[in-house]
Amino acid sequence: MTEPTPDSGTDLPLEKETRQQARTAADRAAEGAQEARAARQEHPGSKRTVVHLMRHGEVDNPEKILYGRLPDYHLSPLGRAMADVVAEHLADADLALVVHSPLERTAETAGPTLARHGLTAVVDPRVIEAGNKFEGSRFRKRLLLDPRRWWWVRDPTKPSWGESYHAIGKRMMAAIEDARDHARGHEVLVVSHQLPIWTIRSVLEGRRLWHDPRRRQCNLASLTTVTFVGDEVVDVSYSEPAAHLYGRASVVSGA
Repeated sequence: MTEPTPDSGTDLPLEKETRQQARTAADRAAEGAQEARAARQEHPGSKRTVVHLMRHGEVDNPEKILYGRLPDYHLSPLGRAMADVVAEHLADADLALVVHSPLERTAETAGPTLARHGLTAVVDPRVIEAGNKFEGSRFRKRLLLDPRRWWWVRDPTKPSWGESYHAIGKRMMAAIEDARDHARGHEVLVVSHQLPIWTIRSVLEGRRLWHDPRRRQCNLASLTTVTFVGDEVVDVSYSEPAAHLYGRASVVSGA
C-alpha cells in the first residue's frame, strides 16, 4: 500500500478522511474567531461613546456681576440664539442623554436640544460652576486692589479665592464617566460652565491646572468633545458652532 504523500515538506502524511476533519475543524475555528470578534464589537467595553461638554450661551448681565452660582441669571436673547444654533448643529447626533447643571443658564441652553431630540434633562450638581469668593461682586479691575481681598488671591495655583482645580476636575470626571456609562455607544450633551470644562480638558490633555483665565479655549456655546472607546479617552476636540454670533456678545470675565 502506498503511503499518502505529504502536502508539504513539513506536513505529516494524513489519510484523506483525517485531512477533511482537519479542514472542518479549521473552518469551525475561523467561524468561532469571527463570532468572537463580532461579540467584542458588541460588548460595552469596546463601544465608542461621545460626550460633548457645552458651555452655556450668553447671559443677560448688564450690571457685569460675577454671578458664579447665584440663581436667577438667565440667557440673553443672543444666548438663546446660541442655544438654537447648537441644537441645529447637533440635530443629527445620536444623543441618548442631556445633562446640565442646576443653574438656569445651563437649563435654558440645553432646552432647544432637548426639544429637538425628545429627551428629558438630567440635572447633575457635579457640573455646576466653580465656587468663587468674588461671587456677587461687580466686575472691576480695582476689585483686586482692595487689601481686604489680598489673602483670597495669595495662591493662583490652587486657586485660593475659590474651589480648587483638583476638586473641580475630580467632580467633572465623575460626572462625565457616569454619563458615558449611561449612554454607551451613543452621544451625550453635558451643559456646564467655562472653568469646569476647561479644567477637565486640562486634566484629559495632561496640562497643569493653574492657568491664565484669559487663555481658556472655551467660548460661549462652544463644544469640547471627548470621545471614548470603552473606558479609554481616545480624542478630545473643540468647536464653536455659534462663532458667527460672537461679534454681538458682551463677554464678562468669569462668565
